[in-house]
Amino acid sequence: MVGIAVVGAGAWGKNHIRVFSEIPGVHLKYICDSDPSRLTKLQKFYPHTKMVENLSPVLQDPEIKGVVIASSAISHFPLAKESLLASKDVLVEKPMALNVKDSEEMVKLAEGEGRILMVGHLLIYHPVVDRLKEMIASEELGRIHYIYTQRVNLGIIRQDENALWSFAPHDLSVILELLNERPVVVSAHGESYIQKNIEDVVFLSLHFSDGKMANIHLSWLDPHKVRKITIVGAKKMVVFDDMEASEKLKIYDKGVGSLSYDSYGEYLSLRFGDITIPNIKMTEPLRTEAEHFIRCVESREKPKTGGRDGLEVVKILVSAQQSLREKGAPVDL
Repeated sequence: MVGIAVVGAGAWGKNHIRVFSEIPGVHLKYICDSDPSRLTKLQKFYPHTKMVENLSPVLQDPEIKGVVIASSAISHFPLAKESLLASKDVLVEKPMALNVKDSEEMVKLAEGEGRILMVGHLLIYHPVVDRLKEMIASEELGRIHYIYTQRVNLGIIRQDENALWSFAPHDLSVILELLNERPVVVSAHGESYIQKNIEDVVFLSLHFSDGKMANIHLSWLDPHKVRKITIVGAKKMVVFDDMEASEKLKIYDKGVGSLSYDSYGEYLSLRFGDITIPNIKMTEPLRTEAEHFIRCVESREKPKTGGRDGLEVVKILVSAQQSLREKGAPVDL
């Protein structure tokens, strides 16, 4: 039985609580939150779980093997550091920290202590992302030209982070996973319409050394809820629409080819083929992520989304934030 504590019982933390309470062989022993009213409500649903307002009982309990940190972003680093120093394995939500220095310290601490440090890059555990990775690796799409994503809605307005830090880790982690390379230049434009110096909408661009591009549109001030990733390859194009109930992935057999004529030279031709909707067995990404964390705790295997993966995302976020301050000026990575 693996003893687990979840720190942070807000909107997203409640999902972690639910998932870890359902996994066989896991004992959700503690729920930790600074708001006693939240704990009182949760006690009714989890009567066998201890409700605590600070981390001390969790860190002192030898039965706790893993700590899941789903609190506010600003608290990720200090809580993760405390947990690692107490010889606990850690699953920390994204972003793992709010600067590169703290992220690097977390990674070094975990590696030095021999602890598991896993970052909650949820979409990496999505079945459709697995399929996309297979398609790119097999060159079914051909050479990838560019990727663009949309993550917008009229949603919760944060006060301690902007739309870039709140939303971009999802798309950045997927782009890095699919392309298996890091961008060399980043630029970002955004505006603060509701609160001063907290960007509600951001357009983020990534440039790679071989000419590939990626563009990410982020906003919590939009009339539509959109969660979409489009990949344009030389052979085929694909769209992953996570808002679709069942047909989440569509493969377009479209592209640009060339035909040679002796008298007219080389002409370009457009290819319009079939649209394929593959049958992909859906599983809850959060459940898959949680099960993976438990497996890493038990087997000591390297997490699929480890601390160094989280560090790479934070490096891009920091550079993008610099570009925002400089009105979209390109920043070398």
